[in-house]
Amino acid sequence: MKPILLFLFLGISTPFLAQKIDYNTQKGFIAEGYDVVSYFTEKKPLEGKSKFQTTIDGVKFKFSSKENLDLFNINPKKYIPQYGGYCAYAVGAKNIKKATNPESFEIRDGKLYLFYTSFFGDKIEDWQEGDTKKLQQKADKNWGKLKNKNN
Repeated sequence: MKPILLFLFLGISTPFLAQKIDYNTQKGFIAEGYDVVSYFTEKKPLEGKSKFQTTIDGVKFKFSSKENLDLFNINPKKYIPQYGGYCAYAVGAKNIKKATNPESFEIRDGKLYLFYTSFFGDKIEDWQEGDTKKLQQKADKNWGKLKNKNN
């Protein structure tokens, strides 16, 4: 293939190959602006501050301290909630993306999972009462199809 044709092919096909992940960004931030590092370090969500922000993969994150922002920047994948910040239970059990309550969470196997709450209860309870390992596997599989921005 001639260099110019290869360049044209790559220039045209690259946007189609790159599929952006759909993140739950209520209030403009992952986890509604709660500090995703605090779930791990404080064992509870702390509200992020406007002066400690960063953007990864096109989405914004807030942090409660410069130290947490620095920890995040060292290893963002460690702290980003599973399933783009959508409800882990909904992704696994229902194969849908559902907004979350950032105060309903679980750290499992070193990963952050968020859940939604409704009039009928908190979905973290359903997540924990069932076969969680099986539900995680199902959610991982479902997320492979749900994660693209344009489903």
